[in-house]
Amino acid sequence: MQGIENKVVVITGASSGIGEAAAKLLAANGAKVVLSARRAERLQKLSAEIGKNAIFLQSDVSSAEDMRALAALAKETFGKIDVLFANAGIMPGSNMSALKVLDWTRMVDINIKGVLYAMAAVLPEFIAQKAGHIIVTSSIAGTKSVPGNAVYSGTKHFVRAMLDSFRSESVMEGTNIRTTTIYPGAIKTELLNTIAPSETKSVVEAFYRNVGLEPDAVANAVLYAIAQPDHIDISDLAVRPSRES
Repeated sequence: MQGIENKVVVITGASSGIGEAAAKLLAANGAKVVLSARRAERLQKLSAEIGKNAIFLQSDVSSAEDMRALAALAKETFGKIDVLFANAGIMPGSNMSALKVLDWTRMVDINIKGVLYAMAAVLPEFIAQKAGHIIVTSSIAGTKSVPGNAVYSGTKHFVRAMLDSFRSESVMEGTNIRTTTIYPGAIKTELLNTIAPSETKSVVEAFYRNVGLEPDAVANAVLYAIAQPDHIDISDLAVRPSRES
């Protein structure tokens, strides 16, 4: 592996969980991190904790304008962008028969459009410099069908298919943009907070509490993917507890 010192990494969903853990770990290894989330106070605290190698912008991934502003801040402050970690996501699970259309729309806006808008903001830079790395948080739910979470699973399947197709396009176009899709399993984050109270939620929460991994497990996978030599692309990484089926 090579070092990641002075690489500039844009991270969405950075105010907690996987995004926060990745920001701390990457900065500790010499990267400069550009933090995005909707909770400004959490970003301010994290940025202050990391120090001079961190900046932040209160921003919403479902806004293309916000994502362009985030990329502009990274470029203006650090002079370049090397990596996008598109990590923001929500999971308000329910059966389709519950007809929670607003929840479906929110998942599409954040889990799908949020990834696309973030990519659109950094791609001009990556294409011009013929280098870059896009890392996206999918889910184990993006590798199989998940009853009770059909729309969430669908958004994560989209991420998987889209990024794999984009990787092939990058190869054909010679832009040298690496891609990594990460599939977390049971990770102790705030993701479960978006699920409405139910018996199913209680069972899932108990499983996560007893078996779930800390967000650092995924942060280490992000570091591993970024630290590979430029001619190596770690395309897919599943990270889950050994006791998760």
